[in-house]
Amino acid sequence: MAMTRALSPSYLCMHMHITSSCLNGSSKFIQVSCGSSNKWAVQEDLLRTTSHRPTNYNKVKLSFLVEDVKHELRTNVNHNQLDNLVLIDALQRMGVDYHFEEEIESLLEEEYVKSACFLKYQTPFEVSLCFRLLRQQGYYVPADVFKKFKNKYNGTFGLNLSQDISGLIGLYEAAQLGVEGEHILDEVANFSGEHLNAYLAHNNDSCVQARIINDTLKYPYHKSLASYKAKYFITNFRGINGWGRSTLQELANINFSIAQEIHQHELSQVDRWLKSLGLAEELKLLRDQPLKWYAWPMALFTDPRMSMQRVELAKCISFIYVIDDIFDVYGTVEELTLFTEAVNRWELDAIVDLPEYMRSPYRALYDTINAIGYNIYKIYGWNPTENLRKTWGNLCNAFLKEAKWFAYGIIPTADEYLKNGLVSSGVHVLSVHMFYLLGFGVNNNGSSIHLEDTSAMASSGAKILRLWDDLGSAKVTKMSCLSIISLATATQRSQAKPNLKFKSSEFATEQ
Repeated sequence: MAMTRALSPSYLCMHMHITSSCLNGSSKFIQVSCGSSNKWAVQEDLLRTTSHRPTNYNKVKLSFLVEDVKHELRTNVNHNQLDNLVLIDALQRMGVDYHFEEEIESLLEEEYVKSACFLKYQTPFEVSLCFRLLRQQGYYVPADVFKKFKNKYNGTFGLNLSQDISGLIGLYEAAQLGVEGEHILDEVANFSGEHLNAYLAHNNDSCVQARIINDTLKYPYHKSLASYKAKYFITNFRGINGWGRSTLQELANINFSIAQEIHQHELSQVDRWLKSLGLAEELKLLRDQPLKWYAWPMALFTDPRMSMQRVELAKCISFIYVIDDIFDVYGTVEELTLFTEAVNRWELDAIVDLPEYMRSPYRALYDTINAIGYNIYKIYGWNPTENLRKTWGNLCNAFLKEAKWFAYGIIPTADEYLKNGLVSSGVHVLSVHMFYLLGFGVNNNGSSIHLEDTSAMASSGAKILRLWDDLGSAKVTKMSCLSIISLATATQRSQAKPNLKFKSSEFATEQ
């Protein structure tokens, strides 16, 4: 099951120790060195009642600093728009951008509506920064804006760009937001990546700039967890044209301290909740890893105001692991069939048909998901429990199918395995619960959105996680490099769990 292995705490903690991608622009605009809204008002009320309240001093100081930065964003809007873009990027990398949602949206909307906005930006760094920020915000910007850097005669990117390190980093970061068919962004990624790697090959790894480049190539901003790199960016931030160093550093440090305090309290909540269930005491082979399970929602919901979402999602993740262990370690096919039928029925009296060791997990799942649905009802005015419980039925159906494959020696085709694996990854369960926890469960007509309307949203993420996890298993089982590449890029198929194998004839054909 993909989610039980991918993005482990070791992976997340790794991001806390790598060098920050702190060179976001040319030294003219941001000098750094590198070492190693309204919709949330109801959530803030809930935070005050359910989560640890940060010290009043920090909260008051934070509010003053936020107003200072807002003033800068508002007054500087007509003076230097590039400085504003650099400031927005810094706020995002520091993890404090949620304080300035309206201001950031206003500034980026202004950039977007000005059809000639890319004419005034001439350097690779400037164009890349504007392109990336707009695309991150959901604005479509044509990739053709990068054609200005290509040689008019041979259609290649000019070699003069190869010496502009900040520009190359910007190009590489921007290329990560490409979509299928945007070949010029593929060229941008290849060109910038090639020259950044060439720089690394000829410079000492201890060089500050080399460490920045290495970090960018390994962990580009769009494909990383910004919150895990924020602390290092904060430490090495040097201001924007002489402004903001002390203000932004203090803002980010206080925000970081408040968030850390909240996260510690939430983790304590999750740990106490798990202990109150007593499942780890009853079933000794179940994994009991509250830190690992909380790491997921902490990474997904970085806004400190989303306390309820983090705690509730951690509960969902814990049950994915619990059920996975029951299917993998404890149950026979007959017992697992009874458990799956009970989850699909979603009735409390279904517990009487279950083996003794399955009764507590089933009751805990039933009570927890119903409670989550009721909490969503109290906040948003509708109860999504019917849709939530269907995701658990689907998950158990997928687990049961895999259990039968293994028990009966059935070898699935690649298509069969991947189709089922998208569900057994657990991504659909999390996506649907996240969808409702964020308040997106009502359509324009005021009626509740059905599960079928949201399931497709998670398919791409589920496929990535499923294949990612199985490629990790492939390395453990020492599959050949050719097989791994074939699975990931040519066939987009995944191998089954280590106990399962593809039909060799089909696999050879796919290669």
